[in-house]
Amino acid sequence: MEKKVFPPSFTHSRSSSREGNQKEEEGNGRSVSVDIAESQKGYVFYFDVPGLSKSDIQVTLEEKNVLVVKGGGKRKREEEVVSEEEEAKGCKYLRMERNAYTRFMRKFRLPVDADLSAISARCENGVLTVSVEKAPPVAKSKTVDITVS
Repeated sequence: MEKKVFPPSFTHSRSSSREGNQKEEEGNGRSVSVDIAESQKGYVFYFDVPGLSKSDIQVTLEEKNVLVVKGGGKRKREEEVVSEEEEAKGCKYLRMERNAYTRFMRKFRLPVDADLSAISARCENGVLTVSVEKAPPVAKSKTVDITVS
């Protein structure tokens, strides 16, 4: 199976730990996984952000064409088996393996054909989807009318 390497255009403006994927610059050492898809219409980034809500995540542009996705917050547990009240009475978790707090930041330099005014994001079922439309192609040649005087 051939491994797909993202084009260098998806690296951050500074250094990158792996070609096509930006190393995490801030956070608790945990990385947020991302898949990047390209179609004729644009690019789609899929980030795994389990337990985070849309209010915990921020998507911005910096340096004209660098997509920045950062987030953080307390992960919501599906079932709070032990409430604060029960914990005060001596009931407590016996084991906690899931990280309760997470913070991350990923940066990607967008390609020249990305339409920076057409970026949208949505967060559903633990997956953040960021869509970047492609700009219409620029005409490569132009015919100039010649006037004779």
